[in-house]
Amino acid sequence: MKAYVFPGQGAQFTGMGKDLYENSALAKELFEKANEILGFRITDIMFEGTAEELKETKVTQPAVFLHSVILAKTIEDFKPEMVAGHSLGEFSALVANGTLSFEDGLKLVSQRALAMQKACEITPSTMAAVLGLADNIVEEVCASIDGVVVAANYNCPGQLVISGETTAVEKACEAMKAAGAKRALILPVGGAFHSPMMEPAREELAAAIEATTFSTPICSVYQNVTANAVSDANEIKKNLIIQLTAPVKWTQSVQQMIADGATLFTEVGPGKVLAGLINKIDKEAATANA
Repeated sequence: MKAYVFPGQGAQFTGMGKDLYENSALAKELFEKANEILGFRITDIMFEGTAEELKETKVTQPAVFLHSVILAKTIEDFKPEMVAGHSLGEFSALVANGTLSFEDGLKLVSQRALAMQKACEITPSTMAAVLGLADNIVEEVCASIDGVVVAANYNCPGQLVISGETTAVEKACEAMKAAGAKRALILPVGGAFHSPMMEPAREELAAAIEATTFSTPICSVYQNVTANAVSDANEIKKNLIIQLTAPVKWTQSVQQMIADGATLFTEVGPGKVLAGLINKIDKEAATANA
């Protein structure tokens, strides 16, 4: 079975999507439509902007989404049999499998970015990568720390991202090293994504998601929250709302997709991060980049 996977924030690079814009009439039309919907020329920042400009949350999330979705729309004979996306990438996956329209997906991603930005400004919060510790040990260490710190991204065995209040994350990093982690390092992010710190953003985004039409998809999406195949539009909607404050179960999603018959994973969007993670989750998995 053909599985298509879509990256999240952090995969952006200067010049992303420029070749698509220049070589495909459909891509150019969709990029221009995006500029109109967003009310600013995101294409100028994507194609010519600095890394610093691309890092702004209101730019990063729509930029990665646009690169992924427009690339998918230009793939000949694009017939996914299963899809998944890492965090923000789940929105790209939902456009790719027909749950969301291009326009609605972009509007939601833009609202998500702004809501997350606002939530980040309420309390000092951050994320950290923990390498070389078993998932259950990371969870136990987080539970032992005073303050808010939780497992946020299960990326692959031995690579987990934690998220929460800055002081709690710093304390957790020290405790992770004491517990035998190879590394525990604070990430250069704007806040504590996929943690209880995102509750204000979740509430704001929930209203926007509830007001959006979700259609029956052409194939299942393996959602971050459950790591299972979902094809019911209402269930997809419910899981998408929970996603902001819940962990990204990427390891579990990939394992489930393989168990359900995935034979080739194609990463659609900027970078090759997900293909790398999939190969660490299962050395036998066949991966490709669109």
